[in-house]
Amino acid sequence: MSGGFSTCRSVLITGANRGLGLQMVKDLAKSNERPDRVFATARKPADAKELQDLARSNSRVHIITLDVNSQTSIDTAVQEVTSLVGNEGLNCLINNAAINITGELETVTADNMMKVFESNAVSPLMVTKAFLPLLRAAATRGSGMGIHRAAVVNMSSGLGSIQLNWGPDFTFMAYTYRTSKAALNMLTRCLARQLEAEGVLCMALHPGWVRTDMGGPTSLISGLDLHQGHAHV
Repeated sequence: MSGGFSTCRSVLITGANRGLGLQMVKDLAKSNERPDRVFATARKPADAKELQDLARSNSRVHIITLDVNSQTSIDTAVQEVTSLVGNEGLNCLINNAAINITGELETVTADNMMKVFESNAVSPLMVTKAFLPLLRAAATRGSGMGIHRAAVVNMSSGLGSIQLNWGPDFTFMAYTYRTSKAALNMLTRCLARQLEAEGVLCMALHPGWVRTDMGGPTSLISGLDLHQGHAHV
């Protein structure tokens, strides 16, 4: 994200203990265009050795305990971040934490549907709602739309797009994951419409196939631009 995060004072990334979240923290920590503070959240920070090592070697990285499915944990995380950013607020919230439980028609269960929907759609909304006062505070310190002011970025997937998934090539159903990401796209659209007047950018991003701890190293941050309007999938 060239030229973007140099104007962003703070960013919070959920699910930063591994995968996309951890890679984003790594990229931000080593980039010349980096924010003053990177809040990396994990449900069990003590088990996130790589993240712990990164935080010890980079004073900009702050590890925050956060279980996105627990309102108590969300509220505690908000209090901790507030104590560090003060009246400046939070410039960028990246809702990255998500799960996937395989669910084809023959094997899908109501319990698995609810678990995935909670983590991938409900929790991003609850996290955004809780951090909204900090985002609004940051939004008062600038003009235009972007992470230099305030932004909510929901990590979605092309698998959740109704428009893109049609025709003879549409054979991989993945009911749990697809429906949860479709729901995330809609809540992003609702947030974008409601918060635009307050200067809070809301967007959904599809990262594509990204090599992380499950497929090798990559740089995700360099391919994104959070200054250009609303992105939907």
